[in-house]
Amino acid sequence: MKIGLPKALLYHRYGVLWETFFKKLDCETVVSPDTTFDMMSEGAGVSVDECCLPVKVYLGHVKSLQGRCDRVFVPRHERLSKNEEFCPRFWGLPDIVRSTFPEIPLLTCDHRGQRKACGGHAGLLTLGRQLGKSPVQTLRALREALKAQEHAEKRDVFMQNRHMAGGGIKVLLAAQPYILRDRYMGGPVPRILREQGALPVYPDCCDRAACVKRSGELTQDLYWVLNREVVGAIPLLQKQVDGVILVTAFPCGTDSLVNELILRRVTGVPVTHIVLDEQQGEAGLQTRVECFVDILKERRRKHVS
Repeated sequence: MKIGLPKALLYHRYGVLWETFFKKLDCETVVSPDTTFDMMSEGAGVSVDECCLPVKVYLGHVKSLQGRCDRVFVPRHERLSKNEEFCPRFWGLPDIVRSTFPEIPLLTCDHRGQRKACGGHAGLLTLGRQLGKSPVQTLRALREALKAQEHAEKRDVFMQNRHMAGGGIKVLLAAQPYILRDRYMGGPVPRILREQGALPVYPDCCDRAACVKRSGELTQDLYWVLNREVVGAIPLLQKQVDGVILVTAFPCGTDSLVNELILRRVTGVPVTHIVLDEQQGEAGLQTRVECFVDILKERRRKHVS
């Protein structure tokens, strides 16, 4: 069986986990290509206006998989644990996709933070029966997938720490991974930073448990797990970076609230805010990023002198 994986939203967090899991169940995975303007437009064309840009992009990825696989994998993520919830968009994602593309067969499961040993992914165990696999084979596949995911996360943390040991301007990109890792949406921001000689630093390449713990220094009431990780990366790395860029995709409600909190409470490091939407042009984006890097370079030069 061929399982389609939309290369959007939580694929940028759990892609290794999902691909390994299906591979161990003898299923072939088909990953949608990188986001393009046409793909984004396709998704925007079938979305309601209130949908945020990442969901519109996701729908474009689902559409691109039609006819290329037997089923498209669209999981429902509610929480990782009791006090770590996902944004409501992830709760309703299978329903949104099913109502938008009733002709596309889906493979779905619910993640509600069951079984701590499964890292909040016990919902994948229900897929074995749907795919005709035994419970033992499914559990073994999940364990192997969790190991692969853990290895990939540790590798990313190690590589980023090694890069940060060097000199030069370092800029923390405080944004969701599905924005920064998407080549069309947020991808231009780290690329422009590199062109200016600055090192982009990613929250999802930090120790997640440490980020969640440090998030309490800015707020005790935040329960959206992805936002807690982004928020916690700021106090965790504040003394190691020269500046922070908040990158938000319009009209994200959770990011709007959290970024306002960051702008009000973070001191001691320059912070700027960039909002992306489907009408964005790279020229204006490049100007803003270049200006911010120039400010950071001048600030460092004054401190050195």
